[in-house]
Amino acid sequence: MALTRPTLTRRGVRALAAVTVALAALTGAIVWFAGSEDRALDGACDGVLPVGDVRSVLGEDAELDVTNRTEGAFGDKAAKSGGKRANSLSVRCRIAAEGTGHIAVTIAGSPRPRAEYGYGELYAAVPASHTLPVPLGNGWSGLFAAETARLDDAEDGTATTAVLLDCARRGDSLLITVETALRGATTLDDPAVRPDFVRTATATAEAANDHWGCGARLGTPVRTVGLPVNEDEYEPLLGAKGTCAAVPTASRSAVSTARETARDRAPRESCVLGTRDGSPLYRLEAYYGPYAEDARSQYTRDYDYENVTPAEKPAGRLGQSAYWAGATCPRGAESALYLIRAADADGETRRRPDLAYERAALAAFAAASAEHHGCAAPSLPKG
Repeated sequence: MALTRPTLTRRGVRALAAVTVALAALTGAIVWFAGSEDRALDGACDGVLPVGDVRSVLGEDAELDVTNRTEGAFGDKAAKSGGKRANSLSVRCRIAAEGTGHIAVTIAGSPRPRAEYGYGELYAAVPASHTLPVPLGNGWSGLFAAETARLDDAEDGTATTAVLLDCARRGDSLLITVETALRGATTLDDPAVRPDFVRTATATAEAANDHWGCGARLGTPVRTVGLPVNEDEYEPLLGAKGTCAAVPTASRSAVSTARETARDRAPRESCVLGTRDGSPLYRLEAYYGPYAEDARSQYTRDYDYENVTPAEKPAGRLGQSAYWAGATCPRGAESALYLIRAADADGETRRRPDLAYERAALAAFAAASAEHHGCAAPSLPKG
């Protein structure tokens, strides 16, 4: 029996055409939505985000939700618009992958307009509650902080990297801060994985340096980065070789141990002084560029009743047990700020302060840090 080829009626032809158009429209919608995600990611943070690194950290096939905001101006544009060198640039973007985590990026120009002082933090913060952030090294002026927290049956990990770009000729700077939060991130302890989080920040900094015409000196790729220093990682103060080097011991105050990091062009340095068993007594801090500017802004807001604060004088005493010192630095948007404060939990140091030792410790810490950063000799408190 001969086979006959089925024929389409006119109604069938119209129906097939409608289905074809619908499929094409659906396919186009899929392509358009996929393309819109790529376009949003390409344009995130004014287009300076390293898309490949972001996808590598959050997952190559992850569906990403992108939010983005850019305000203000920087450098020459800020000077032309405001008549002063006031960098109001504030760029924020957040890329989230459901079930995986997120990457949040902040880029801010320094110095900020004085009108913004007293209204919270001027710049994104780097966590430093229980651990000490470590410098990036490799020619970068930057910091790396990491912490983990158990939530339900999983462990969340958050890594924060900050990169400071000292722009050429202007005295301006750009501060890039990248927070990477991952669900089930037990990999933070893996030294082979940590540089992945840093690379997002350094690559963003490289692109931002070009995008805003900063002209800063850049570092080299970061192959290794240490973990922040924990509370139990103290050592004899006499053997300190990093941020606590040259700080004297004190028998009256029972200061004999130290927690420190390497001193490697970090825009913020910390040294914790403690008793023989590591219990903290004093905390020394050095702030440079936008970090110094931010600290002075917070004192303007929170300690105005003190009448004299680090925002008004280069050196002085704050409260019962706290001193500050200052130094002028080359090309810095803000003079360096050095602080010593009581850090013991029971408040004994605050009740019975050893003021002579506090001044001596601050003087040694500030002098060593200022010399490392190429700053002038610090102005020190008198008494």
